[in-house]
Amino acid sequence: MKKKTKDTLDKLTITIIAEDSVMYESPYLGQHGISLLLAAERKGLIQNILVDVGQNPEALLGNMEKMQISPASIDMIVLTHCHYDHTQGLARILKEIGKRAVPVIAHPDIFRLNFVTEPSLRHVGVMDGDKREDIEEAGGLLYLTKDSMKAMPGLITTGEVERVTDFEEVGMSLFTIENGHYTKDAMLDDISVIANIEDKGIVIVTGCSHAGIVNICLQSMELTGTKKIHGIVGGFHLVEASDSRITETSQELRKLDPDWIYPGHCTGFKAQAELYRIFKERFSPLQTGMVIEV
Repeated sequence: MKKKTKDTLDKLTITIIAEDSVMYESPYLGQHGISLLLAAERKGLIQNILVDVGQNPEALLGNMEKMQISPASIDMIVLTHCHYDHTQGLARILKEIGKRAVPVIAHPDIFRLNFVTEPSLRHVGVMDGDKREDIEEAGGLLYLTKDSMKAMPGLITTGEVERVTDFEEVGMSLFTIENGHYTKDAMLDDISVIANIEDKGIVIVTGCSHAGIVNICLQSMELTGTKKIHGIVGGFHLVEASDSRITETSQELRKLDPDWIYPGHCTGFKAQAELYRIFKERFSPLQTGMVIEV
């Protein structure tokens, strides 16, 4: 269900707590994964929303300590999809938060079996220790929906993203089992976060963009009723994409004309290079330790 919202935030601060790379001379630890802390402010109310938790809770908590971010300050969590490099250690993080009924927003299919077959059979979805019962026991309250979900006025999730482009794809060979049948996994649980900033436009925060970054942008514009994209930050999953897909994605993003773009994690060097060529000073590679203020 797509319900348009005109609510806006007064301010948004995005802190990159975990990412594949780190800033120059950084004291922080990198990891294959991503975790971003959104401090969303509206009418004096600030909500701290953690988007994904990476795959190494010790590294994540270590970075948080260095950044002087208290786990207890986290008000809610959004999981962008099932993969271990976005969800592993969630129960541990919830225990460190130390509250009951911490909202955890995700797609209802997030706990399914999700696996690769090369170089051999391996589950890559939510791991043991972070299943539904583990999350609930650690203090999480699951909000599982295919629809767009309001975290607060001005900050929503995309919900399940409609696939409308003809050139975007999941980005890797993933499988699941449905009704006893082995089948390709379309990663319908891939969701993103949209912040609508007063007088700026929307900021789109992604995990891996398995739904396609252009599809995500189009849905975000539709949900918010605004055509102005202020910024895009997160993983675009173009690391194994063909040159033609990278080119077409970059050209379509150019048409959407964001003020800035910070791609990282699974985006891949070739895609980052092409995006830099197009966006120049509006582009920056995502790195652990960055703080983006809107």
